[in-house]
Amino acid sequence: MPQVSVTVITRNEASNIARALESVAWADDVVVVDCGSTDNTVAIARRYTERVFVRDWPGYSAQKNHAATLALHDWILSLDADERVTPALAGEIRALVAGEPGARGYRIPRVTWHLGRWIRSTDWYPDYQLRLYDRRAGSWVARHVHESVRIDGQPGTLRHELEHYAYRDLAEHFETLARYTDLAARQMRDEGRRATFAGLACHPPLAFLRNYVLKGGVRDGSAGLIVSGLNAYYVFLKLAKLWELQRDTSAPEPRAPSPEPRQRRSP
Repeated sequence: MPQVSVTVITRNEASNIARALESVAWADDVVVVDCGSTDNTVAIARRYTERVFVRDWPGYSAQKNHAATLALHDWILSLDADERVTPALAGEIRALVAGEPGARGYRIPRVTWHLGRWIRSTDWYPDYQLRLYDRRAGSWVARHVHESVRIDGQPGTLRHELEHYAYRDLAEHFETLARYTDLAARQMRDEGRRATFAGLACHPPLAFLRNYVLKGGVRDGSAGLIVSGLNAYYVFLKLAKLWELQRDTSAPEPRAPSPEPRQRRSP
C-alpha cells in the first residue's frame, strides 16, 4: 500500500509548528526542514518527528523540493506551518493512496481563518492548493511568488478542506502584503507585463467588486468587506510597484524572497 510523507519547511514557527505536526500524526513519515530558526521551532518539531533537518535558505521552491528528496515515500503532502490537516482530510488522503490514485497529484480546497471567522468567500475560497503529489511525476516550480507544484497530467481534486491560519492580525496582514507585492511586481516584470494608467485605475475596483459581490464577500459581514478591500489593495499595490520598476530602470531590485520573520507564503 502506498504511504505518505509529510514535508514542512520552517523558520521561527514556534507558535505554529506543534499544531501543524499534531494534525499529521497519522502520516507514515514527517520531514521538517528548518532554515535557522532563532526560536525553539526545531526543538518543538523534534518532539513530533526525529526527521528534522537544518539547511540554509535557497528559496521557497528549492527548499520544498529538497524536503521532498528527504522523504521516505513517493507520495508527498506538502504542509505549511500555519496550516492544519483536519481528520476528515486525513481520512480522505489515506483512503486515496490506499487504492490506486487516478492522478499524479491532487488539489486541496483551503479555508483561511482571519478576523475571528472562517472566510468562505472572496478570492480566498476555495483557494485550491496542489499539495498532495507523487514526487516521481511532480515538483515545485521556482517563481518569485506563488510557488506551486507542477505534475505530469491533470490533477485530481479532494473534497475536504485544509485549514489555514494565515495572519495573527491586520498588522501582520499588511506586512505580508508589502513583502509579497514587491515579489509580485518583480514576477510580472520578468514575464514582460506592464502597468498602465488604465490598469491602475480599473483593476483594483474590479477586484473589489469580484471579491465582495461576485465571490460573496458581502456574506461575511465586516470581515468580508475588509478582506475584499485588502485583496483589491494587493492588486493596486503590485501594479503600482510594477509601474515604478518600469519607470526607473535604475531602481534597486525588490527584496528577494525571505523567510523572515516567519516562513510565510503569498497572501
